[in-house]
Amino acid sequence: MTEAGAWTEERVELLKKLWNDGLSASQIAAELGSVTRNAVIGKVHRLGLSGRAKSPGSATPRPRKPVARPPSHPAGHHSAGGAGLTRGNTALAPQFAPEIEAEAQVAREPAPSEDVVVPFSERVTIMELREYMCRWPMGDPTTPEFRFCGGRSTTGMPYCAYHARIAYQPAGDRRRDRKVIRA
Repeated sequence: MTEAGAWTEERVELLKKLWNDGLSASQIAAELGSVTRNAVIGKVHRLGLSGRAKSPGSATPRPRKPVARPPSHPAGHHSAGGAGLTRGNTALAPQFAPEIEAEAQVAREPAPSEDVVVPFSERVTIMELREYMCRWPMGDPTTPEFRFCGGRSTTGMPYCAYHARIAYQPAGDRRRDRKVIRA
């Protein structure tokens, strides 16, 4: 520590007095000057001064806030007293509409199968693969027949449109798929 911030006997005694008076480490650092809050905390710890004098007001416990329970009615149906306002930590949470529309859309759109039929003549090896070609792996990488899709990839993407739909699924679709698997 520098000479200006050295812990002399007088400064240590003042630290002990201020600490027992209930001042915070920041207040003590300001009072002593040329020491930081962390230096005060470290010195207090080394001196073993952790037991602080409690002020009479701090001995009584603070009243606890009531625990917020989730509403007993579904979202969208507000009671007359609430006037349609959402309060608390869920005020900004997104309110999702029922997934009936999404499920209907999934039913209309055929799910991509794992193996798209790509003629073997269009599949390419790693040596034939170019920047504009789909890099979707096809087959077992340990066999000589292993190839990549080779179809025209979407600009800036490594896959063709079909394989991009498989690789980049929206989070909602992935969650729905997991629910189906668990059921």
